[in-house]
Amino acid sequence: MQLSEESKERIGKIIDISRVAIHYGYLPLILYLAGYTRSEPRPSFIRYIWLMLPWF
Repeated sequence: MQLSEESKERIGKIIDISRVAIHYGYLPLILYLAGYTRSEPRPSFIRYIWLMLPWF
């Protein structure tokens, strides 16, 4: 299936926008799902910091 140049450019833009959205949205989404929902027990603040320090 051949794609036109316009279609290739649109797909490229969609991929670029998706990468940025995933890059900046992944950690806040995980934090929201893990602790900011109304579930109990809520994780401690130290646990959030530990998750943000991947080099340990």
